[in-house]
Amino acid sequence: MKKWLIRILLFVLALVILAAAYAYYQMRSRGFWRLPSYETEPPAIPQLDGKPSVLVFSKTGAFIHKEAIPAAEAMFRKLADEHGWALFITENGAVYNPRDLAKFDVVVWNNSTGDLLNTEQQQALKDYLTNGGGWVGIHGAGDSSSTWAWQNDVLIGAHFIGHPMDPQFQEARVVIEAPDDPVMQHLGTEWSRTDEWYSYAESPRKKGKTILATLDESTYSPKFFGKDIRMGADHPIVWKQCIGSGRALYSAMGHTAESYSEPRFVEMMEQAVLWAADKEHGGCPIN
Repeated sequence: MKKWLIRILLFVLALVILAAAYAYYQMRSRGFWRLPSYETEPPAIPQLDGKPSVLVFSKTGAFIHKEAIPAAEAMFRKLADEHGWALFITENGAVYNPRDLAKFDVVVWNNSTGDLLNTEQQQALKDYLTNGGGWVGIHGAGDSSSTWAWQNDVLIGAHFIGHPMDPQFQEARVVIEAPDDPVMQHLGTEWSRTDEWYSYAESPRKKGKTILATLDESTYSPKFFGKDIRMGADHPIVWKQCIGSGRALYSAMGHTAESYSEPRFVEMMEQAVLWAADKEHGGCPIN
């Protein structure tokens, strides 16, 4: 083989290796291909002065929403300052123990993805909710990247199948199904906004979740690399439920950093936290 041809082949091979290394780096930096890790030493929680007391959990074990997570943390800090909430933000899964969870009225999963809690920590969260705690999940918290069956089947109640990629972010019409619900009453009957729109294999309505808002699929293109991921006429995007005496609400919206400065989205998050924290008026059985 001629030397010039060998040089070309080696050059092409080097380019392929560099491209693969760069792609691997990018995927790792976004959170993919990580082994689960579980903290065992709880964080030091300061004196919590204010109501409600809110734990914002921003740990990721899969995809990292690098822009949305800090934007959401900033939003919750602002809400806490404005309304006198007691706020604690952590990525430490060891906070999920009975003693520390008892300090909080509500737990927020801020785009938390992947396998985050060990068996004991999972049980602590289940017990916390069953006995009257509150939980709010945002966007990535429902992407089914966790292997914890209870999280996917009960806490979320639907299995994620994908989001559009052509294009990824689109403006769509959100239909407010429960305009009189305290979480949604500021939104009217519909809401047009831009986000990354999740689709699920089944509607959580089938598992008895209370649907607060649905997505009008005729207003955007629900295709994932050419694959149609429509859910049909029933495409829930925000829902809530009682888990024992506890209250849980999930919003599939919230991928973009801009979401957390949208006044209507911010108020929905504020009202979601207040509802989840309200044992007396949240509409769930009281122990």
